[in-house]
Amino acid sequence: MRQVLGIYSAPRQHWVGDGFPVRTMLSHNAQGAHISPFIMLDYAGPAKFEPTTARRGVGEHPHKGFETVTIVYEGEVEHRDSTGSGGVIGPGDVQWMTAASGILHQEYHSPAFAKSGGNFEMVQLWVNLPAKDKSAKPGYQNLLDRDIPTVDLPDAAGKLRVIAGSFDGVTGPARTFTSINIWDVRLARDKAVTLDVPEGHTLSVLVLSGTVEIDGREVVGEAQTVILGRDGGGINLEANSDAKLLVLTGEPINEPVVAHGPFVMNTVGEIKQAMLDFQSGKFGALENGVAN
Repeated sequence: MRQVLGIYSAPRQHWVGDGFPVRTMLSHNAQGAHISPFIMLDYAGPAKFEPTTARRGVGEHPHKGFETVTIVYEGEVEHRDSTGSGGVIGPGDVQWMTAASGILHQEYHSPAFAKSGGNFEMVQLWVNLPAKDKSAKPGYQNLLDRDIPTVDLPDAAGKLRVIAGSFDGVTGPARTFTSINIWDVRLARDKAVTLDVPEGHTLSVLVLSGTVEIDGREVVGEAQTVILGRDGGGINLEANSDAKLLVLTGEPINEPVVAHGPFVMNTVGEIKQAMLDFQSGKFGALENGVAN
């Protein structure tokens, strides 16, 4: 049985741009190596937006040294970046952007969603890259809901979508640099499931809605995260109500982490170089929402 290292309640909501009211549920600053290779996770919403003709979101900004994974539950997000990639994702879709050696991008509510308004809910996860891959070519993966496999859990306990890694012999579509699993889980009330987790992987369970009991020991509620130790096998989750969970496991990257704003590197010197590279235009360009 894995050791429970801590249960964390999401802090007060803050805004990223004018389109994403977020709560930071994971952070390297708070949990350190216990969540490696993950760096940060922001949970945006649930929130209701009124119709508008204005653009809501975050304009052009840089990233370097890691990847962003955006999972939409409600609403729509439009992405553009300096590699020329981009698109609109809706409920169930995932955008996976590899910043690596440096990228510029922007994220807005899609024009159609802004015009109609409605409920909005998403998460954005930051995944660290090993030092050897921080200079890799930037890239983008558009993972549509229809391409993400779903596994029916035993005893009609619910469903699990495999975004990255594998579960019960089913492999997700995301290409990753290190061994990680990202599982989007729905559990039915009064049902339980045991999830096999690789030994040595860090393990975090985020409860986005509902309440679950962890290994018969701890009860974790809405907008809370439980972080467990790296050893001790799988984990048993029992839902006290219908629950929506995000389960993250990963092989730790045992390297120094120096994070400054949108840059995640290994040394202070590399952070300074990242800032110089950005200022000198080495991350490419975006003009009028279209990459050059």
